[in-house]
Amino acid sequence: MIKQLKTIPQFSNEEEEQAFWESRDSTKYLDWSKAQLVVLPNLKPTTKTISLRLPQHLLDSIKAAANSRDVSYQSLIKIWLQEKVHNH
Repeated sequence: MIKQLKTIPQFSNEEEEQAFWESRDSTKYLDWSKAQLVVLPNLKPTTKTISLRLPQHLLDSIKAAANSRDVSYQSLIKIWLQEKVHNH
């Protein structure tokens, strides 16, 4: 017996689509047995620029630590933040 799939509605924006899929079972709309593996090698995570005010002595210490590790201080801050988030 072939399963009758529901029609996916048209969405006016990404937020509307996200809300739809958060509250629905996708197997009622898609036949996942026909899914194919896709590799997206050029996909990069999106980043957002923020402004962060630090005391000069703290920034100098971070830059020194980054220099000793041969990475940029911005990269080192991101590494430390990721480690902290991951450990919590």
